[in-house]
Amino acid sequence: MIDELRQRYSLKVLLRVSGLSKSTYSYYHSQKHLNAVNKAKEEDDRILAFILPVFEHHKSRYGYRRIILAVDELKGINHKRIQRIMSENGLFGKQPRSRYHSYRGDNGEHKENLLLHKEVDEEKHRTAYKRDFSTIRPNEKWTTDVSEFKVTGGKLYLSPIMDMYDGSIISYDISASPDFAQTKRMIDEAFDRYPDLEGLIFHSDQGWQYQMKLYQKWLQDKGILQSFSRKGNCMDNSLMENFFGIMKNEMYYGYEFSSLKELKKAMEEYIIYYNTERINIKRKGLSPLAYRQQSLSKL
Repeated sequence: MIDELRQRYSLKVLLRVSGLSKSTYSYYHSQKHLNAVNKAKEEDDRILAFILPVFEHHKSRYGYRRIILAVDELKGINHKRIQRIMSENGLFGKQPRSRYHSYRGDNGEHKENLLLHKEVDEEKHRTAYKRDFSTIRPNEKWTTDVSEFKVTGGKLYLSPIMDMYDGSIISYDISASPDFAQTKRMIDEAFDRYPDLEGLIFHSDQGWQYQMKLYQKWLQDKGILQSFSRKGNCMDNSLMENFFGIMKNEMYYGYEFSSLKELKKAMEEYIIYYNTERINIKRKGLSPLAYRQQSLSKL
């Protein structure tokens, strides 16, 4: 009652009228505050109990946004509270780092970027080029690149193909050498899986393997349109760059591998995990393959 009336009367008057001592009132308030703190702490601990198993299962790969999507019990809880709880308990998702470059020079031919669209502002007399990674169905736009993984015993190179529609890894090859044989194995696996790719746009940077005449013939024979990033512009292939950054931070940086065999096994396991388990915020909280299956069932 005193708390409710304090906005209208002074505490001194209210205590005198109620016959309550100031020390008793202060003790009551401290207990009330302590109870509120304890209740909030209990609720935080309850929320943390839902977060921890999922965070540990995904090996620190999920930040608070994916945690919210992955745990039904967290629905309806303010995202800032979940972010605070994870931060206070040192539960941070991993962040991206650097990459391997496969560019070794230009064969002199014109390289067209089919993902760029020209926009002309006639009022301001300006021309801008915007990247278009958007798709409406699977197997409309693919992208590829090569990334290096190094341990004490040597290096491994990952060459994957990603579908821009759902982010799924269509095929990949892991090799101790980023040679043309690796590119062929990757392409053969993708073509075996999807024989009909007429009209597909296949994007890459200007790496030497993608400038090879034989590689270009493989694509032409399938009716595939080849697209190149502009020289020195990594953002033109940012979807593939982003995948490498995610993968390295979630299974490579900060981990120790005793051999190339152990590293290769971890890479293979991660790609399976990425395709089948790792949810994507932009794709309704589904993994790449779950989103792909859902889309294919509607076609």
